Amino acid sequence: MARTRASDYDEKRQAILNRSAELFSEYGYDRASMSRIAAACGVSKANLYHYYKDKEGLLFDVIRFHLRELLDVVEEANQVKLPPEEKLRELVGALLESYRDADSQHNVQISSMRFLPPKRQAELKGMERQIVETFSNAVVGVAPHLKDTRMLKPVTMSLFGMVNWHYLWFKSTGSVTRADYADLVTRLVVDGTRNVLAQTPKISKRATAVV
Repeated sequence: MARTRASDYDEKRQAILNRSAELFSEYGYDRASMSRIAAACGVSKANLYHYYKDKEGLLFDVIRFHLRELLDVVEEANQVKLPPEEKLRELVGALLESYRDADSQHNVQISSMRFLPPKRQAELKGMERQIVETFSNAVVGVAPHLKDTRMLKPVTMSLFGMVNWHYLWFKSTGSVTRADYADLVTRLVVDGTRNVLAQTPKISKRATAVV
């Protein structure tokens, strides 16, 4: 007979994932053992195995749950009918808000996905691509001249560079709020892309580039 799940199973699992994310972020995936995770969660190792049979499963769900939340937030923001610049601002602001209290999960996504097997990485990267595509379309909205050009991807990924790494310097008690930073990122993208093609030198046919 299958073991019946407790009524608070999902709540306890989420608590384990949150604590695991903190440990993976602080110590690195390789040094955060199942024993250390169990102790940090205040459960026995046997009880931890009731939720996850191995550390790989924990890592996968830490990132998967985080990306699912980001996708949901971005998709909701994308449904709002707004002019292009306001739409981009809405998306940037929504993403920044979704990163609130999720620094550990975000750091694990960036630094530890590589430890997962290819099939699991592919699933997570597919989720990432959905988010990137939404923002890429928003960039085209404010800079239609970039559509179908080689500069669209660099501009889009530069936007993510500004947003994804803000946790390294951003302080919730600082003078710049998340809303302020969302405004700044949006303004940098809108103003910075106006003449980007005209100002970008042509690449020589003999030159090689690594993306």
